[in-house]
Amino acid sequence: MPQLKLGIPKGSLEQATLSLFNQAGWTISPRSRNYFPAISDPEISCALVRSQEMAPYVANGTLDLGLTGHDWILETQAEVEEICELVYSKNSDQPCRWVLVVRQDSPIRSIEDLQGKKISTELVGFTRRYLAEQGIEAQVEFSWGATEAKVVEGLVDAVVEITETGSTIKAHGLRIVCDLLHTETRLITNKAALADPWKREKIGQIALLLQAALSARRNVALKMNVPANRLEEIVGMLPSLHAPTVNHLYDREWLAIETVVDSQLVRDLIPRLKTAGAEGILEYELRKMA
Repeated sequence: MPQLKLGIPKGSLEQATLSLFNQAGWTISPRSRNYFPAISDPEISCALVRSQEMAPYVANGTLDLGLTGHDWILETQAEVEEICELVYSKNSDQPCRWVLVVRQDSPIRSIEDLQGKKISTELVGFTRRYLAEQGIEAQVEFSWGATEAKVVEGLVDAVVEITETGSTIKAHGLRIVCDLLHTETRLITNKAALADPWKREKIGQIALLLQAALSARRNVALKMNVPANRLEEIVGMLPSLHAPTVNHLYDREWLAIETVVDSQLVRDLIPRLKTAGAEGILEYELRKMA
């Protein structure tokens, strides 16, 4: 039986990725002290790989498919084929940012102020290229961890660090000067895998269901009963992909409406629907939305 070799990012994105695959229909079970988790699909084999190393492994064919940040694709400059964006992170479904960080009392206020300064980061290659494009000459060194502490202790003039909200950076008494890169997870493969008809079809299945799972997280389903004489008013309040589903109830003076809406709209929408005469309003989560 043919198998697709799938790379799962090890580290901060690991649990979020396993959760996403579970919602998409695949149960991946890590094994203690083992880098090869079990997966509920005999057509796929899994390997845990650090996000920083994923793109090179996919590019050289060690893996057929993998998930990694767009930042690490840019950092390694690996020649991979990007299948789709998957916007999720360890804490929220939003892109992360690589930001330039300094101490609160630092005189550095812009990229131009980095001329001749020392910078620490994990994203060395990208940072060097970014500064070179801006005409800035600075010393960029690799950080093995605790990157923010280096600028706190004055070991470097600035750091380039990844963040979601910036709250941790502020809590450490540091200041964000500017954003250098917005990044999100990408599903990547290589030309050889795409040239294989069976692998290409399997990759398409995985991409479709992962995107469907993420789309479902951003939406909810609403069901309600509405008086027939208020139908047009209430339907006018409801955003949907095409139009809400409307069915008559046994009592012909009432109708049942079902629709899918952005989860961010629900807290304002339900009170309005209730005021307009809707009853029995139900909200429920979705698993997939393709």
